Amino acid sequence: MEKGTLVEFRVQGDSRLGVVDRPDGKTRWFVVDERGQSHSLAPRQITYTVNGSTYKPTEIKSFLDQVQPYLDPSSLEVAWEILVEDGETVNPSQMANLLFSESEASQCYAAHCLLSEDKLYFKQKGDVYEPRSVAQVAERKHQIEVEAQKAKGQQEFLARVEQALQGETVEWQRQDRQRLEAIEKYAALVSDIVRMGINSDSLARAYPPPTSVLETMSMLGRSATPHTAFQLLIDLGWWSPHENLFLRRSSIPVQFPNKVLEVAQQNLDSPPADLDTNRLDLTHLKAYTVDDESTTEIDDGLSWEILPDGREKLWVHIADPTRWLIPEDELDLEARKRGSTVYLPTGMIPMFPEVLATGPMSLVQGKICCALSFGIVLDQSGAVEDYCIHPSLIKPTYRLTYEDVDEMLQLGVEAEPEIAAIANLAKRRKTWRYHQGAISINMPEAMIKVKDDDISIDILDDSSSRQLVAEMMILAGEVAARYGQTHNIPLPFRGQPQPELPPEEELLLLPAGFVRFCAMRRCMPKSEMSINPVRHAGLGLDTYTQATSPIRRYSDLLTHFQLKAHLRGEDLPFSAEQLKEVMMTVTTTTQEVTMVERQTNRYYALEYLRRHPEEVWQITVLMWLREDSNLALILLEDLGLQLPMAFRRSVSLGEQVLVKVSLADPQKDIIQFQEIIYQEAVN
Repeated sequence: MEKGTLVEFRVQGDSRLGVVDRPDGKTRWFVVDERGQSHSLAPRQITYTVNGSTYKPTEIKSFLDQVQPYLDPSSLEVAWEILVEDGETVNPSQMANLLFSESEASQCYAAHCLLSEDKLYFKQKGDVYEPRSVAQVAERKHQIEVEAQKAKGQQEFLARVEQALQGETVEWQRQDRQRLEAIEKYAALVSDIVRMGINSDSLARAYPPPTSVLETMSMLGRSATPHTAFQLLIDLGWWSPHENLFLRRSSIPVQFPNKVLEVAQQNLDSPPADLDTNRLDLTHLKAYTVDDESTTEIDDGLSWEILPDGREKLWVHIADPTRWLIPEDELDLEARKRGSTVYLPTGMIPMFPEVLATGPMSLVQGKICCALSFGIVLDQSGAVEDYCIHPSLIKPTYRLTYEDVDEMLQLGVEAEPEIAAIANLAKRRKTWRYHQGAISINMPEAMIKVKDDDISIDILDDSSSRQLVAEMMILAGEVAARYGQTHNIPLPFRGQPQPELPPEEELLLLPAGFVRFCAMRRCMPKSEMSINPVRHAGLGLDTYTQATSPIRRYSDLLTHFQLKAHLRGEDLPFSAEQLKEVMMTVTTTTQEVTMVERQTNRYYALEYLRRHPEEVWQITVLMWLREDSNLALILLEDLGLQLPMAFRRSVSLGEQVLVKVSLADPQKDIIQFQEIIYQEAVN
């Protein structure tokens, strides 16, 4: 090339003009741009040569000023319409003649710029440009429009994100929600990751983000890891800092489908026909419901009466949700999918829509309610002497709390002798069960509640009222199971194999109380479900099923379906094989529910402790987790929490120690305690 030739070249992706200065070896050239900067170029880097004149670097700006008036991309459409029919190819010089009727250096270069930057009408083939077909141009116009809309949507999304980050209220659009929901799924990996011990540098490799997540996070200038996705959702106010990732990772549905809600409302507005036309009217009996104050699904009540022959008769009334649904309908299948009501510190997720569960399905004080009532007469030892089961009508007289009943028992309220009578029968019943081999393990249970970000932890007292209600529920479960066994009805029977407890002399070597109970608990086998009657060793019963929480447990609802059909003289809704299949599905679901409940309670227990770093707690050493490294399970007595602790000295089981929390990270599931020596505690 001649010295002074003006060329276009590319450096790091950018196009520039420069003037050829001199050769650089055999094939390369030194070219000087308008800034006076010299570049050594290979031939492939030179993309266009301006013919006809030589230039100086200082003349490049003037040349570009001459080119500028011709750079109108819309002019290419006219040229394309002329050339497309015959499919003629053109070079920049020919295009200059076509567009500008001249082919001077500045016009030819302008034509080159238009063609090389065009993505719509022409495509390059060697040194010439070929017009795209009409169909190709139409498709590319559509793509450009889609990309423009996408870019516009991204800008609007970024603007809403900025609003949210500044704490302003944002009305998220449908596409925004799709973006954020994809990020939700990715962020939910956090709880798994922290347990696996994967560090931040390895996250992207171990858990590569989906394309949509990667695109959104890149757009927002954030790295795409589960941790940063989690933090983004918190920053946007989309999630709370204590978002329940255990629940989000589970298959537990949080909302009811619209169809199910519609059916629930229809049943409420126009109640279905009651299949039990022969309900026993028990509205003359005083009926007491006993629950925690916060309970909204009230599914059991108690009555007591004296029979003409002088015997005492207990009535355990159970809510009758089957009055409002039939097997395999929308409500039943949704309840089956859920398995049970989920109880979390932050609130509950009901098995049935609340409009039914807390309304007509519940035993509401002062209202005539449908129930399944178990009438039971005990003999002097506490064994069941006689029983009956009836679909019934009751009218709950009082809604009591456990505290109310404890107070009534302590004060001996004469106006309500039924309460004392039921309590006495409950004691008789408990004594009988322990004579049958029932096993008592009395460990404190923490009840964790979260309200407006305040966490409270209370211990559920094993009070007289709770024992009373528990005995009545166990009694009804035995009667339901006996009825099923007698009439050969497949039911979800619940049993527990006989445990192999440590020898009594070995147990006596352990400190009495919690340590001994803990050792016994370790030996207790898991309960089992079967369509055939099976002994429940822990309860001391030869046969047992759960029947007292049909609004909250699907297995109890199955028991009601089967019993009520038999009482009506109808075919059973579930054969043995059908029941077995449903039970397997429900058992899997309820195991997941139990796991989510346990994980969520633990999270908030650790968060509670994190918020009380200066509190001194008295703990009891319950058992060894790894004795060789002094890792033990401890009980925080004031909270009813059982957690691990590594000791720096030798301690004994049952030893009571004062501790503080040294580290609590609920997100990473980490809790560490430090022992407070006596002198420090005194100071």
